[in-house]
Amino acid sequence: MATFAKPENALKRAEELINVGQKQDALQALHDLITSKRYRAWQKTHEKIMFKYIELCVDMRRGRFAKDGLIQYRIICQQVNVNSLEEVIKHFMDLSTKRAELARSQAQALEEALDVDDLEADKRPEDLMLSYVSGEKGKDRSDRELVTPWFKFLWETYRTVLEILRNNSKLMALYADTAHRAFQFCKQYKRTTEFRRLCEIIRNHLANLNKYRDQRDRPDLTAPESLHFYLDTRFEQLKVATELELWQEAFRSVEDIYGLTNMVKKMPKSSLMAVYYAKLTEIFWISSSHLYHAYAWFKLFQLQKSFNKNLNQKDLQLIASSVLLAALSAPPYDHMKTASHLELEHDKERNLRMYNLIGFNIDAKLETKEVLSRSSLLADLVSKGVMTYVTQEVKDLYHLLENEFLPLDLASKVQPLLTKISKLGGKISSASSVPEVQLSHYIPALEKVATLRLLQQVSQVYQTMKVETLSKMVPFFEFSVVERISVDAVKHNFIAMKVDHMKGAIIFGDLGFESDKLQDHLSVLAQNLNKSRSMIYPSQTKASKLSAMLPSLADIVDKEHKKLLARKSIIEKRKEEQERHLLEMEREEETKRLKLQKKTEEAEQKRLATEFEERKHQRIRREIEEREREEALALLNDVGKRIGKKGKKPIIEGDKVTKQTLMEIALQEQVRERQEMEKKMQKLIKTMDHFERAKREEAAPLIEQAFQKRLTEEKKLHEREQQLEVELSRARHDGDVREKYRLARVTQDKTAFEERVVSRRQAEHDRMELERKQRVSQVLKARKEEREIKRKMLYYLKTEEERLDRLREEEEARKREEAERRKKEEAERRAKLDEIAERQRKREEELEERERARKEAILRGTPIDAPAKPASELPGPGSAAPPGAGAPAAAGATASTGGGGKYVPKHRRSGPAEPAAPPPAQSDRWGSGKPDDAPPGAGGPSGKWRPPGSGGGAGTGGGKGWSSSKYSR
Repeated sequence: MATFAKPENALKRAEELINVGQKQDALQALHDLITSKRYRAWQKTHEKIMFKYIELCVDMRRGRFAKDGLIQYRIICQQVNVNSLEEVIKHFMDLSTKRAELARSQAQALEEALDVDDLEADKRPEDLMLSYVSGEKGKDRSDRELVTPWFKFLWETYRTVLEILRNNSKLMALYADTAHRAFQFCKQYKRTTEFRRLCEIIRNHLANLNKYRDQRDRPDLTAPESLHFYLDTRFEQLKVATELELWQEAFRSVEDIYGLTNMVKKMPKSSLMAVYYAKLTEIFWISSSHLYHAYAWFKLFQLQKSFNKNLNQKDLQLIASSVLLAALSAPPYDHMKTASHLELEHDKERNLRMYNLIGFNIDAKLETKEVLSRSSLLADLVSKGVMTYVTQEVKDLYHLLENEFLPLDLASKVQPLLTKISKLGGKISSASSVPEVQLSHYIPALEKVATLRLLQQVSQVYQTMKVETLSKMVPFFEFSVVERISVDAVKHNFIAMKVDHMKGAIIFGDLGFESDKLQDHLSVLAQNLNKSRSMIYPSQTKASKLSAMLPSLADIVDKEHKKLLARKSIIEKRKEEQERHLLEMEREEETKRLKLQKKTEEAEQKRLATEFEERKHQRIRREIEEREREEALALLNDVGKRIGKKGKKPIIEGDKVTKQTLMEIALQEQVRERQEMEKKMQKLIKTMDHFERAKREEAAPLIEQAFQKRLTEEKKLHEREQQLEVELSRARHDGDVREKYRLARVTQDKTAFEERVVSRRQAEHDRMELERKQRVSQVLKARKEEREIKRKMLYYLKTEEERLDRLREEEEARKREEAERRKKEEAERRAKLDEIAERQRKREEELEERERARKEAILRGTPIDAPAKPASELPGPGSAAPPGAGAPAAAGATASTGGGGKYVPKHRRSGPAEPAAPPPAQSDRWGSGKPDDAPPGAGGPSGKWRPPGSGGGAGTGGGKGWSSSKYSR
């Protein structure tokens, strides 16, 4: 954000940026200056800056920037110079309007130019293609491209200005003028949607004005000037709405005018009220509300007769005839006669609303359908003397429709009168609100009313009539239309008739109640026949009832007794339930009372707090009022000193002096001084005007004399200068001829020098051309070689890349085969290990089974075949073996194991049978397993006895656990 020491610098900077075409930067610089809080003190330069700022916003169509700038400028100059804001806004609207009109004229010129571009063809080929693609004509396309953006910007301009001026009491005239411009914009270009939005915007502005009454610069609606502007705006809105045929919006405008007059309790001028009632007549006629239309005409007639003194007899006659014809055009029956209660209430409210808009004050308690109806309106027209102004044809028509009884000749006598009335009408020069009155548009409604009167009178005379006869009696419509009219009349109980198309007849009379009477007659006849039959044939079952009831009487008594007991118990239960319910209700009441008491206490505390806050606010308000009063007194003294110099004192009521009053007094004094200064200036201007006129009258002959003298002198001077110019021209010509002869001698030398220079330059050119061709051929050759090297290099790189890819693929295939082979070998190795482990497990199971069997045999004391030598007889690790004991032991071990380290049964041994060793001596069954004569250490390191084969093999001297090296192999 750029900062400037003075606002003038920002303006100069913006002009420099505009000159170099940077409008956006210029606009941003001015926007930063306007929105800055540093330059809030208004100066004359601010107005120039705003003019330039507005021009940039309009050129670039930046509505948002324009709105922000105007809001900030309003803050700057609202209290200092509000006229500057008015000038800026007017300039803004004028620029937007001119640019929109310029765009529209350019679009029209472009369209005309396109139309005459080619005289032989209707349309250019590109226009045809564009129309097929876009689906729009040339004018629509040009409007969309050129006119529509500027119209949007103009509409946004109006909305922005109305939003800025909506609560500004000092610029009410500009607000009204902007609204009128916007209305004319909508009217000129048929912008119905924008017109509805504009009406809603103005309506919301008035609603907010009434809602927020404590705003600082809020317009005062009770002031005559403000009320005039608001009413003038609403009446202009009403006129434009009717011209655009937006009848719903026109009716809402009428309601706005009525609400505004009720708000300020003051009626507008008679000329405005005439426009009001004239537009109401149009609205009610379009909505087919003939009765309201007639009442609006009646009020307009009374207003014109009372206040418009320029009305002549012919104009008054036309208006009175319109009033009477409008009253006669209303249907002669009540639409709400057969309506429901809800519809009646709705219609009553609607009537009250409409008649309040028209200007009739009616009590809501009265029946408006009796007070305000067609008959009462016609009676008012007669009593108020309207009949004395109408034409003779309209008066005759009134007597025929309302007073005469001519069932056969009514239509034939009404038709010529309607023909004459349709030719009446014309312009009303003296009544501006109703420029023209034409009585012909009442003819269709009058024909319908005449048809209804004829049907009513015929129904009173005849009971039946042929359809052809009735069609001849009604020359206005065909019989289908007459039938449709009669259906509505029968629906509202105006006439009673029925059409029999098979017989071609019409039946009149009260036909609606025949079926009801027949139904009542049949029911009465049935009741009388029942009574007669009961009298002729009496019932025989009464005598036998008592005898039939006696046998079952005891059962009936028991049942009744049981019912009474059950009823008694039920009653007691109900009493208990009621008492319990009462107790619960008492508890609830007590709870509610406590809650209510608590709420009351809280409310009391809140009330006390509110009163404290209110007293505090009142004290602050009193202090503010006292401070304002002191400021007002100080201002009063200043005003008194300033006014006292001229001998006049302001008339002020002591304690009622306020700052607003003093500001108004000061403003009035300024206005008075300005008026006096203007009068002095006018007088001075008049004096200076007379003085200047006298001087010019005296100076006129002298000026003419001086002019003639000057004319003579200038003529002589012209002749002398012309002669001098001729002599100089001759001298120059002679010198030029001599120079030509002098230069002609060197012509041959010049030609030879020129040929020598040209030949030298031609040779130089040929040499340079040859060198250029050689350089070009060398460059082409070098480029060709470079391309060949590059091609070979690319081929080599491609081949090398393919070879590397092939090697990489072969390496990956070899690795995959190696991995598969390793997986297969691993699987085979695991299978072999599993097989070895399985054989080992089976072998261990066999050994365990054999060992278990041997243990059982040892425990039972039974001999076993070839028992192994106990470990106690083996020599210890520290003792020497006895002589001759080693060989037999080894032989026995070898024989018992089969010589191969395996166990061999006894019957398969090849060696001689050895005598069985005696069983070891045992002291008891669960002894230590060590014989008495065993040497020390024979049981192994632990000193316990181990069964044969449990430790190491024979001669191992092991003392190890169950898993020996013999079995692990």
